Amino acid sequence: MTNPSKIDQIAARVELLLVRYDELQRTNALLCAQVDALSQERDSLKSRLGAARARVDALLERLPEAVASGTQQGAT
Repeated sequence: MTNPSKIDQIAARVELLLVRYDELQRTNALLCAQVDALSQERDSLKSRLGAARARVDALLERLPEAVASGTQQGAT
């Protein structure tokens, strides 16, 4: 019995492959969950950025013309 038969070797190998397959399935599920979470975070950040841009644009429009042109000249 020191030499396992071909069928025993194949069965052992299939068992290892099944274990590895299960590990890969779990890893894939975790990675998919991370991708979903990161996608939601990205969408939230894009939304916040858009809102911040709109607020900045609204503030810029409220600036008096003299102040706006004075800051542009000072920047150059």
